[in-house]
Amino acid sequence: MDLSKIKMVVTDMDGTLLNSNHQVSDHFFDLFKSLKSQGIIFVAASGRQYNSIIDKLDSIKDDIIVIAENGGFAMQQKTELLATPLEQQHVNDILKTLNQIPNIHPVLCGKHKAYLTGKSNEFVSKLAEYYTEFEIIDDLSSFESEVIKIAIYHFESSEQHIYPFVKHFEDDLKVKVSGENWLDISNSNAHKGYALEKVMKSYNLKSDEVMVFGDYNNDLEMLALSDYGFAMENAHPNVKKAAKYSTLSNDENGVEHILKLLIK
Repeated sequence: MDLSKIKMVVTDMDGTLLNSNHQVSDHFFDLFKSLKSQGIIFVAASGRQYNSIIDKLDSIKDDIIVIAENGGFAMQQKTELLATPLEQQHVNDILKTLNQIPNIHPVLCGKHKAYLTGKSNEFVSKLAEYYTEFEIIDDLSSFESEVIKIAIYHFESSEQHIYPFVKHFEDDLKVKVSGENWLDISNSNAHKGYALEKVMKSYNLKSDEVMVFGDYNNDLEMLALSDYGFAMENAHPNVKKAAKYSTLSNDENGVEHILKLLIK
């Protein structure tokens, strides 16, 4: 494995860079300083809200690129790189379907704020980990502002209890089981791979110059763009099958384990 050409590191957040307590290790920040000194660009790519990602990486926020909302929104410092919203008719159609699914918690995701109904205090508490900026509204169907993504949460399993009801939207939209409890629906071009490809082109980077880490199905498209795609030990079977390489789990600092190999 020749890593001498690597110029960019891209990592998912939850289940990848973050441990099970949703924390970034101090070791990562030490490694980041070394990577930066070598001119290696760092990209955080997550299903999380932009503000939530920045909250986790606040000390380095001015030195990184952020791909948020599963690729629907991307920023570098204060410059918007990409925004791929849903059409209003698609939002309406999705919400009609979601109204028929029991025990789910939908969230309308804007660029900098999320919107939910607040019918479940337990879910509101859970949401705060992933969305630092959110607003409770009475009726999601009456919301008329731009929606980047619709995220849906189920306390047991998004793959079992949400996906079967919404998979028909895959004909026109991107439907992603993005975590054990989360499923996201977005514009067909709003995925991490689409956003990362734009970023790679802007820096004129090839597949052998980019290293990618992921753990869930929403990471598949960006893993496919790299010759050095790593699946976490805790990754979904689909990711382990697709990734060219593997590393330790997120609780064993699997990302840092590989990043050490880049330090000269």
